[in-house]
Amino acid sequence: MAASSGDESKTFVIITLPPPDNPSLGKIITAFTLSNNTPTPSHPTTTRRETTHPIRNWTPLLLPLSIIAALFALLAFSSLLQSPQTLLKLLPTSQLHQNHHDDNDDDQKPPNSFIFPLYPKLGFREISRMRDIEVKLGKFLMFGGKSTVLPLDEGKVTASTSSVVSSIDGDDDLRDGLYYTRIHVGNPPRPYFLDIDTGSDLTWIQCDAPCASCAKGAHPYYKPVRGNILSSKDPFCFDVQHYTKSGYSSQCDYEIEYADHSSSLGVLSRDGLHLQAINGSSYNSKVVIGCAYDQQGILLNSLTKTDGILGLSRAKVSLPSQLAKVGIIDNIIGHCLASDSASGGYMFLGGDIVPQAKMSWVPMLNDASMSYLAEVSRVTYGSKQLVLDRYKRGNGRIVFDSGSSYTYFTRQAYDDLVSMLKDISRDGFIQDASDTTLPICWRSKTPIRSIKDVGKFFKPLTLQFGRKWWTISTYLQMPPEGYLIISNKGNVCLGILDGSDLLDGSHIILGDISMRGNLIVYDNVRQKIGWMRSECVNPKQSNIYPPSFLV
Repeated sequence: MAASSGDESKTFVIITLPPPDNPSLGKIITAFTLSNNTPTPSHPTTTRRETTHPIRNWTPLLLPLSIIAALFALLAFSSLLQSPQTLLKLLPTSQLHQNHHDDNDDDQKPPNSFIFPLYPKLGFREISRMRDIEVKLGKFLMFGGKSTVLPLDEGKVTASTSSVVSSIDGDDDLRDGLYYTRIHVGNPPRPYFLDIDTGSDLTWIQCDAPCASCAKGAHPYYKPVRGNILSSKDPFCFDVQHYTKSGYSSQCDYEIEYADHSSSLGVLSRDGLHLQAINGSSYNSKVVIGCAYDQQGILLNSLTKTDGILGLSRAKVSLPSQLAKVGIIDNIIGHCLASDSASGGYMFLGGDIVPQAKMSWVPMLNDASMSYLAEVSRVTYGSKQLVLDRYKRGNGRIVFDSGSSYTYFTRQAYDDLVSMLKDISRDGFIQDASDTTLPICWRSKTPIRSIKDVGKFFKPLTLQFGRKWWTISTYLQMPPEGYLIISNKGNVCLGILDGSDLLDGSHIILGDISMRGNLIVYDNVRQKIGWMRSECVNPKQSNIYPPSFLV
């Protein structure tokens, strides 16, 4: 870089950066002057390492502003070179993405994404006819004594004294998820309908061990090959039998208890899961699933149209975690439940379907339950705030649970909401105690055909996430369609229930009714949960549906 000091001489300044492996040496600044009357020197007249002291033996120079600006720009750029992370932030996002993609192509095959169709199992009117509402949030538990377990040769069953416990505290209780999907398991692959459940860890299918207590289900019972049964010494067995003493059984038995005290008993099996990615590639991956041969309680009601549960939690034994561990997918899942309860939607495994814009994100809390938890700072009905906790006005916790039909509030928040809803009596709504569809139903002066008929009389519910001076709040809004249903009697009922008996009463549980019309994404790689409004018709960024999606 040169600066002119007149017609007779020119002054040059050279800045040399330190070597990358030893940046502590600092920069070297070299300056010298050339004159028409003086021969060019063989080496610079002044050379010093940059220190906190001024460079001596310099003749003051009046440099043009453009050259001064250029010098500062060069110094700034040299600092960026020493901080690759800062430099990367300045590169175009598309260029960064392209470079990352190229690296993957060179080193290993990039993870895939898989789309699954969702089918509505029961409409809210149908499920409301059930006397008991299920909430899954299942957990493994310990049982003692003899228990009938497992498929052996020739269909015989043996007795085991193994004690099975859960290392994961889950929730599966008053809930019957309204949506299921189809997977293909075994060799040859056979189809099974499974409830999608972000609150459960283990994927299990009703099986012929023979079956001690099973619902009819949608397909013939799953029957694993004897050699596929997991040994009690298998690492996955340790995850579900964390507190079990070894030596009780050679096979890996388990028992799951749900929040409504229903249960599922079975044995772990490793079998082929057949998948087809959105790019058309086919995969057959060995995964651990449960062979469930003894179901008890309300759980049997939800298995009339399905064959089991698809566990989608954060646990190691969940299906997404298993596929991510072997590099088939990034551990990112999502589901989109259509606003119309008669429609379905879709779910996906992998990150290629996640929109890059318009998503609202909140941090995912790390919790032993392995559920999808976030911290909620405020809940409002219209402009009125609900108290989350009777004893403190601090932040609360919310669980995103696709296995629950309805949404559950803490006792204090639920009482506040019910109190605020008393105002609708001025609009001609009268509580109808004879309608036992849900705890609270209102009768209108005129027949109610849809929520749209009465939506103007109810206000939106808003969940606020993050409220600190250094963060920007994120909001999840529930319109009246997100918390109301129409009963068979033509009344409007409150689809938010008292959750004081679930998860020690301290959590909000966001169920299917409140997630409809939203794409919900659980990013286990970056530990965050996101959402955006969507019609849930076609997955964004995907023009190709695998055959399994169209069947």
